[in-house]
Order: sequence, then structure tokens, then C-alpha cells
Amino acid sequence: MIPTLAFALTPIFFGLLLGYFAGIRGFVDNRDVHSLVRFVMNFALPCSLFLAIAHTDPRMLRSQGGLIVVLGLVYLALFFVTLFLARRNSASGAADSAVLALTLAFPNATAVGIPLLDALYGPSAAAASAMGIAIGAVTISPITLAILEHSTPKGHAVSQAAQIRSSLWKAVKRPVVWAPVLGVLAALVKLHLPDFANRSLTVMGNATAGTALFLTGLIVSAQPFRLDGRVMAAIIAKNLLQPALCLGIAWMIGLSVVETRYAVLIAAIPCGFFGLVFGKGFNSSPLTASSSLIFSYVVGIATLAGWIVLLGRLG
Repeated sequence: MIPTLAFALTPIFFGLLLGYFAGIRGFVDNRDVHSLVRFVMNFALPCSLFLAIAHTDPRMLRSQGGLIVVLGLVYLALFFVTLFLARRNSASGAADSAVLALTLAFPNATAVGIPLLDALYGPSAAAASAMGIAIGAVTISPITLAILEHSTPKGHAVSQAAQIRSSLWKAVKRPVVWAPVLGVLAALVKLHLPDFANRSLTVMGNATAGTALFLTGLIVSAQPFRLDGRVMAAIIAKNLLQPALCLGIAWMIGLSVVETRYAVLIAAIPCGFFGLVFGKGFNSSPLTASSSLIFSYVVGIATLAGWIVLLGRLG
């Protein structure tokens, strides 16, 4: 089991540390990362998602419904619980609370999920990783953007429901959302792309994991951190309670063992960077969110290994 864990986890933390080192030493600007974010989200990742789903057997795709339901529920559950508690138990405004909620609820499936599931379960898990990213992109991400936009002076003139509708429409237009949809359609009709098209998309898609890992480390290197009770509670909720909830729901609805492993491992991935990236555009960078992002990876070395071992014993 130790060689398996080393094979799966070492490349991930190597990429994260490389980005962190580059940011700390000033080799790469760790403040203005929007160009890298746009490259990953608008070009590399959509290519990777499309190929991962388009090359999936249609019968396997049809079985993804349970996984989509489980991940959607656990994302939404942690998001709204965090949003409620942050507003109730602290002086945080709506914007800071939303950034924290998205940071905790949306795992970093972009950087960690794709290489991790591929290393553990092979190419057959690629579609599950893609679904995990797409679900967060069309659910809690637009809700966060709506809250952030509503917190501005201009946003107060528009109802929050209208902001959510506007953000959902903006989300649908993003390549990271419609690329998986096109992939599903391509798989269902058994579309065979020319070799040059497959090769072109593969070259771009292969840049996703490494760039996203480096980008995550870069973002972490620019964030302040402080370990306190709120951060510890956030890490427990993200690294332990969210995957545990995912496992419980998967058992309740009778999800297959294979799909349960995929879903729980995606939920066990440490915090994503979308919340802090979104928050920067609205001058919202709560210390609890940045600290939780950093420490979730430190603790994640142990918790990810533990979940991998536990899921390996499911039968």
C-alpha cells in the first residue's frame, strides 16, 4: 500500500511545492495569477474534460447519475452550512463568508483530482474527475459569484435572485461548463474525432494537471495564514466530514463500490482555489479562507492517505 500511496500522492505534492517555492522566491509573480487561471479554466481544462468524457463508454456515462447526485449534495451541504455559520458566528460579511464557503466546499479536483484518480484507478476514472469539476462549476461557483456581486454598491440595486440567474447564465457560457456537455454528447453518439484533432486536444489537455498544481502552490505562497479554532474546524469539515458525508449518502442511495470510491476520494481532496481567486476581484480575501487552504494541504497528506486506504477496503 505504501508504494501505491507514494505513486499517487508524491507527484501531486511535488507540483504544489514547486509552485509554492516559485512564488516564495519570486521566480513567478504570485499576486497576479489571473493569466494562469484563465489558461487553465478556459483552454487546458476544457480540452482535458472533453477528451476524458468523450472517450468514455456510453454505458459507463449513464451510470454517472448517482455520482453527480452525491457530489452535488455534499458540495451544496458544506457550502450552505459554512455560509450560515460564518455569518452567524463571526463579523464576516456576506462576501467573505461566500469566499470561505466556496474554498471549503469545492475540492481542488482541477489540480489534484485528475492526476490522483488516474494514478489510483486508471483512465476509467477520468470521467468522474471531470464530473466533479463540472458540478462545482455550475452549482456553488455561480452562487458565490452572485453573492460577491450583490455585495458591491452596484449589486445592491439588483435582487440576489436576479444575480444568481445572471451568474448561472455566465457559468453556462464558460468553456469549463460546456466542454463536458459536448463530451457527453460526443460519447453518446460515439463520435470519432480525426487523429489530428485528438492529438491537438490531448496536447492542451495534458497541460492541465501540472499547471493547476503549480498554480495552486503559487496562490498558496501569496496567502497569509494563521492557525486558530476556526481554521481547525474548517479543516475538519473539509478533510474529514465532507468525504464522510459523501460516503454516507453513497451508501444510502446504493451507489456502486467503484462510483463510491470515485465520489468519496474527490470529496476528500483539500480545498480549492476558486474562492480566493473569485474573492480577489471583489477585494475579499478572508484570512480564515487562505489559512484553511494552506493547512488543508498540510493535513491532507495524512487524510488523503487515510481515505485511500479506507476506500481500498470497500468491497
